[in-house]
Amino acid sequence: MQISTEMVKTLREETQAGIMDCKNALVEAKGNQRKAAELLKKQGLTRVQKRAGRTAIEGVVESYVHYGGRIGALVEINCETDFVARTEEFKQLAHDLALQVAASSPVCLTAEEMPKGSLQDPGDVCLLLQKSIKDDSKTVQELVDDVAVKMREKVMVRRFTRFELGG
Repeated sequence: MQISTEMVKTLREETQAGIMDCKNALVEAKGNQRKAAELLKKQGLTRVQKRAGRTAIEGVVESYVHYGGRIGALVEINCETDFVARTEEFKQLAHDLALQVAASSPVCLTAEEMPKGSLQDPGDVCLLLQKSIKDDSKTVQELVDDVAVKMREKVMVRRFTRFELGG
């Protein structure tokens, strides 16, 4: 199948992947845009996993205070470079996660951090395993991974805290 420039352009706008990566994915997917996007996502996640050992000391601390000032949250999200930390996508992720913490009251970051003997479902109380309140088709970890793939850097949630009056 002939891969047109328009097909490559459309895929690139959707995925933010490189031109040649888009073209190669379209060739492999025989022109199917959806399959090509899935291939690019898998390739991106593989690249992110290779970066797992890298140090992520840049980033932001984002706050969210709910209307009325009775609930607030702080979230620290890290990346490898200050360039990525200043992007709108990274800042939006930080804001969305602070909102998630305020709304869903997680008690730990990952299942490994759950209190011993806890009978709670990890998907309910672990931030990275929770369904996103902005997009319930994805977990919080998947949102973080999506930004990591776009930025081509290690992105991670380091810590969070939630405050509630009287709580």
